[in-house]
Amino acid sequence: MSTSTARTPGRVRVRAVYPGSFDPFTPGHLNVVNRARGLFDDVVVLVAVNGSKHPGADEEERAAAVRAMLPAGWTSVTVAAWRGLTSAYCRRHEVGVIVRGVRNTTDLQAECQLAAMNQSLGVPTVFLPAHPELATVSSTAVRTLRSRPSSTRP
Repeated sequence: MSTSTARTPGRVRVRAVYPGSFDPFTPGHLNVVNRARGLFDDVVVLVAVNGSKHPGADEEERAAAVRAMLPAGWTSVTVAAWRGLTSAYCRRHEVGVIVRGVRNTTDLQAECQLAAMNQSLGVPTVFLPAHPELATVSSTAVRTLRSRPSSTRP
């Protein structure tokens, strides 16, 4: 995007949050962040705690890993660790929209339920579909591959 509407005089700045457990942060996640920075003035990658997931590292360690993967020139992107509802983070930090990446219809169904809940709490959600070459990559698949001995990897 060569001419950003973010620089239009009188326009309200829009901050977005991209929440997830990011265990680990994948090329698909990075792609969503890159596209979100073209749509919003500021993007916060929110490394969240999900009680139903058991990550290999705590949220601060995962946040540090995400920071390490972001290009230095992405100055409109920050990373934060958070325990609590994403909507509460949004209210506390004046974030206007939640960004979610979706890889397939299964993701979309689950994300629509979360989006409806967040909308009822006053925060809309924007879905960004995965690029086809990244749609099959999931954090679960990456973790599984990493846990296999190198002699059994393809």
